[in-house]
Amino acid sequence: MTRRILMVPNPRRADALAAAEVAREALARNGVEATLEVGDEGVEAAIVFGGDGTMLHAAEMVRGTDAPLLGVNLGHVGFLAELEREDIAHAVDRLVSGDYEVDERGTVDVTVHHPGGGVSTGWALNEATVERSDLRRTIELSIAVDGHPLSSFGCDGVIIATATGSTAHAFSAGGPVMWPDVDALLMVPLAAHALFARPLVVGPRSVFGIEVLERSDADCLVVLDGARSIEVARGGRIEVRTGEHKVRLARTSDGPFTERLVRKFALPTAGWRGARAADSSSET
Repeated sequence: MTRRILMVPNPRRADALAAAEVAREALARNGVEATLEVGDEGVEAAIVFGGDGTMLHAAEMVRGTDAPLLGVNLGHVGFLAELEREDIAHAVDRLVSGDYEVDERGTVDVTVHHPGGGVSTGWALNEATVERSDLRRTIELSIAVDGHPLSSFGCDGVIIATATGSTAHAFSAGGPVMWPDVDALLMVPLAAHALFARPLVVGPRSVFGIEVLERSDADCLVVLDGARSIEVARGGRIEVRTGEHKVRLARTSDGPFTERLVRKFALPTAGWRGARAADSSSET
């Protein structure tokens, strides 16, 4: 049976297409077929060339399979990507030989109950954002946790994020960073007119309920990972819970998330002495 690995380059970037060609040649040398579609035969893994947006697109492509994603960062921050472009050939060799670990990331499942009847569903790896369909208007939302009302306020929207998504849109909106192994959901209000409108973290079995109140000045959209959307009219209700399926990321290095955070955000660490401080204290 032919081994097949999915290639997902950002089609709008010449460097991504060039990097994909380097990977295709490396796969061919190992007797592995490169494909641009999952197809009926399936794929054993996927190599993604681009930023986090391309990684999110690839996650949608392999949803429902066990194929892990190995990301080559050609974007700006690239939290989901494992490698930089100079590592491609070496990474392909490790992927083909199975020399990698798999990091499973939680997702969210979204259910929209429309006011006129009917239900729409979706999912996201990073976040589900409830936002205004008309940017000139304010929306009125009522928030509940596990069916119990928590607060109502006018706002530009709310973000419900996974731990993975805590470094994306939610972080830009003032939310905390959660380590990837934290099994929780994060809510971050957007420009809310309320005293109690701070980020909120709940456990993995809790469900956020969001009602779009009739007095809202506009209808809403639920935007999933910044790529897919569901329209929600006034009077609709949105439920966001921990997703049934996880996304699998291939890891070829065992560096801790702290190092990734420092590197991606260029955080200052000068002055940290760590074990040296403890050692010098024990000697006095």
